[in-house]
Amino acid sequence: MAAEKLPALDCACASLRRASRAVTQLYGAALRDSGVTPTQLTLLQALGRMGPVPQGALGRLLVLDPTTLSRTLRPLARAGWIRSAAGRDRRESRWALSARGRRQFERARPVWEGIQRELKARVGGGEWRRLLEDLADVAGAASLPAAHPSP
Repeated sequence: MAAEKLPALDCACASLRRASRAVTQLYGAALRDSGVTPTQLTLLQALGRMGPVPQGALGRLLVLDPTTLSRTLRPLARAGWIRSAAGRDRRESRWALSARGRRQFERARPVWEGIQRELKARVGGGEWRRLLEDLADVAGAASLPAAHPSP
């Protein structure tokens, strides 16, 4: 099935937000019966990949501010999918995937892999890797302090 061709938007922010909403809706519909949301799956994947990690490092990887990250981690901790341990000092929290969280992620993984394959086919295999690299570049560039702050 060919991807629907939408008109280009002039604004990078609007274009990325539109793409984000469409992809989140697609993944959300696919994951609906798996017991995890796309946001939760992202956090489980990141913690599974990084291992025990300070909350700040997790926030930097996902470009989430501390308040949003804390609010997003809380339900995962209540569900027993992740656990927090003290870091080098009392102010630092280190987060890790629990055995229960790993099992939850493994239950959702086949659904995630299926929707990944489907979207990759819709986008086109040759474009897929470039898309992921370009998005990482855009996120990195946007995370830099503005060169020309507005007055």
